[in-house]
Amino acid sequence: MKKEKHDIAIHTEYIKLEALLKYAGVADTGGDAKQLILDGEVSVNGQVCLQRGKKLYPGDKAELYGLEITVRSEE
Repeated sequence: MKKEKHDIAIHTEYIKLEALLKYAGVADTGGDAKQLILDGEVSVNGQVCLQRGKKLYPGDKAELYGLEITVRSEE
């Protein structure tokens, strides 16, 4: 199965994982994003991440359900 890949451009130094999931359209609300993270459904750079406040910087990748989201700098 081929992974679906998306790039998300940020104009700040970092984006928190919970906000990234909402911004990417994976979660409708902060509560949905929190539950996905706490359920262990999300990995960051290949490691399961249970921290919804995890800071992701340009170059970091979040994955869930076959979707890979790469953070990039908006320039």
